[in-house]
Amino acid sequence: MAATRTNIMVCGGTGCLATESEKVMKNLELILKARGYDKEATIIKTGCFGFCEQGPIVKIEPDNVFYVKVGPKDAKDIIDEHIIKGRKVERLLYVEPTEKERIRTQHDMPFYKKQLRIALRNCGLVNPEDIEEYIALGGYEALGKSITEMTRDQVIDTIKQSGLRGRGGGGFPTGLKWEITMKQNSEVKFIICNADEGDPGAFMDRSILEGDPHSIIEGMAIGAYAIGANKGLVYIRAEYPLAIERLTIALRQARDMGLLGENIFGTDFSFDITLKYGAGAFVCGEETALINSCEGKRGEPNYKPPYPAVEGYWGHPTCVNNVETFANIAPIITHGAQWFASIGTEKSKGTKVFALAGKINNVGLVEVPMGTTLREIIFEIGGGIQGGKKFKAVQTGGPSGGVITEKELDTPIDYDSLLGIGSMMGSGGMIVMDETDNMVNIAKFYLEFTMDESCGRCTPCRVGTKRLYELLNKITSGEGTMADIDALKQLAYLVKDGSLCGLGQTAPNPVISTMKHFWDEYMAFVKDEDHPRGEGRYVAKNKIGVRT
Repeated sequence: MAATRTNIMVCGGTGCLATESEKVMKNLELILKARGYDKEATIIKTGCFGFCEQGPIVKIEPDNVFYVKVGPKDAKDIIDEHIIKGRKVERLLYVEPTEKERIRTQHDMPFYKKQLRIALRNCGLVNPEDIEEYIALGGYEALGKSITEMTRDQVIDTIKQSGLRGRGGGGFPTGLKWEITMKQNSEVKFIICNADEGDPGAFMDRSILEGDPHSIIEGMAIGAYAIGANKGLVYIRAEYPLAIERLTIALRQARDMGLLGENIFGTDFSFDITLKYGAGAFVCGEETALINSCEGKRGEPNYKPPYPAVEGYWGHPTCVNNVETFANIAPIITHGAQWFASIGTEKSKGTKVFALAGKINNVGLVEVPMGTTLREIIFEIGGGIQGGKKFKAVQTGGPSGGVITEKELDTPIDYDSLLGIGSMMGSGGMIVMDETDNMVNIAKFYLEFTMDESCGRCTPCRVGTKRLYELLNKITSGEGTMADIDALKQLAYLVKDGSLCGLGQTAPNPVISTMKHFWDEYMAFVKDEDHPRGEGRYVAKNKIGVRT
């Protein structure tokens, strides 16, 4: 395609497609052609820009003008006013809720000002279905550098020195995992990308796969070279049809250009990737359950050791990393370990992508340096609470995490700090709650999810989560007693300590953290006149405890 003076970039992520961005693109193309300007401007379908609350988004380059909430009928004004006459369409520019002046550029928006996009570097910038656009921005240079200029040990040392930790939730050092797998004496090894994103409200991995699939392919290929693998798998849930479609296109393009397959870059390194589809089981985010599912077995975890790095897919050494982890690999190789290590905190390097959702003004996908505080994310990037209501809590780590209250909003976001206040990083879900939310019901919501998602292999999780949910249901129905509260607390720790895998071990976290921070809301549901904290008899009304 011949270059044009203007690019009209339209968000083609799942969120914007659900709000008619496909029609916006079609109308833009039709009107552009009708006006005879189709040789002057090009319509480019991109991935997610991140600012989901304001979609569909249209960005004009090189003017750097950012239009929000664009509908199909707005296409005419964008072409006639902006492209032909050079005048901004003022009504489509963003207005910060606390300001009156419209903001013209993406970089001037508070939503983007504190972000540092590494994993999301190309999302909203390139056409994810065109490998040439990825290559034009330096794509596959890191792979070429790795396999033609660096030894396997050098690649692994670079990743180790960068301080990159797994972004799937556990935070295990990526370079160390690669090193362990590399040292196994086996002619057959595998590398697997965990794209089984199952947390409620999480859409980080999906957006990367939809917006920049080649970054995952390149990261996997570098990892495969480092550990000595020739075969890779992407385990992706079948509920992600757009991500699957774009990843399939990207894999085909990479093969056609010789970037996957035999003798890549003229070396003796050969590597290819196949897709494996998951049926949406949350437990398959755990690496041994994922591997069992890839093998066609029931998706349930194994006892460890042996760990997958020693004995994984079909019994061979296997390295499993998630989408966001692989998205960081190429930039680390390109810019160096020290560049990445200079970002973040002492023990948590680089950036982290979060799916910001719930009672927040700016719902969307954000990427910030480790060490950024929750207050900055919620009130500066997120724009505060919807409707001017009071902030109550934020749940990080999805159903495996815990609630964080206002007194902890200045906590820096890193692996250790979040664990220290009873929550966890998780894969990056961040659900904000306001004063109208009842925290006992929040705990019940997450317990219902983990109860349904339990694979059933171990008794503490299979039976324990069900009993926890039953107790919560009894309490929120106004039938609970102090004995039920005591049983709930005791059982939560039994499930936490006795479960086989991370799903069961972390399932009680929402209960434990809400009981710690919002004990009065539990008491508001309990009928116990004599309890000293009860302050009289309470009944449940409209799902919120009301004193009578």
